[in-house]
Amino acid sequence: MTRVAVVTDSTAYLSPGLADAHGISEVPLHVVLGTRTGAEGLEVSPGDVAAALAERRVQVSTSRPTPHEFAAVYRATGATCLVSVHLSAELSGTYEAATLAAAEVADEGIEVHVVDSRTIAMGLGFAVLAAARAAAVGGDIDEVTAAAVDRAAATDTLFYVDTLEHLRRGGRIGAAAALFGAALAVKPLLLVRDGRIAPLEKVRTASKALARLEALVVERAGEAQVDLAVHHLAAPDKAEALAARLQESLPRIVDLHVSEVGAVVGAHVGPGLLGVVVSRR
Repeated sequence: MTRVAVVTDSTAYLSPGLADAHGISEVPLHVVLGTRTGAEGLEVSPGDVAAALAERRVQVSTSRPTPHEFAAVYRATGATCLVSVHLSAELSGTYEAATLAAAEVADEGIEVHVVDSRTIAMGLGFAVLAAARAAAVGGDIDEVTAAAVDRAAATDTLFYVDTLEHLRRGGRIGAAAALFGAALAVKPLLLVRDGRIAPLEKVRTASKALARLEALVVERAGEAQVDLAVHHLAAPDKAEALAARLQESLPRIVDLHVSEVGAVVGAHVGPGLLGVVVSRR
């Protein structure tokens, strides 16, 4: 039986070496810093983005990979059956580019199922890993696709940001929602819902917001076995401390990842991000 190849994009934020260990191919998104454009993770780092946002003199934006870039990766896998799993189509044109590439290589006898995870970061990453594990045990293309879809549906992505301004500027959250965090300098908690970023709760201070984030994670994990990812941008100490507290509160954690988000997500959330992905097994 021919093994199904698994492809994702750079916003899955799999830990270093994890993609290679599972045979996962990654297609990078692009980050634009003023007049400079580079591939996420290869040419532009989270630190580059955090510095540019702090200076406020360099315009920061992002763009999807091209269909040509996707098609090249599909061909390079050498596989004739692939599952390509990507960040929410509500947040990026990446899914659309992958779909166009899938149509292009179909004429060459390469079948690609493109999956909209309807989430991002390790919410996407856990879905990709589930697909890779299904492929590793001999799953066919439909089984590998289902593994990704099911795991994404069992995942919650919650996060805290210092300000909603970066999300508003990038068009990832509406002006009305941005007002959610503007009044009285409250600190917003958000989540990914139906593929979009949505307000969850307002909290008065940063410390209370992080405590509430922790409580919400514990609540959503419940009694299930879970994989967790704690993400941050330019806040490693806070992320490690949050991860340690969650380990104490949730004895049924199977895998725990602590990592800085990449340049693409960083460009839209800004320094100070703390997020947690809860993925139920």
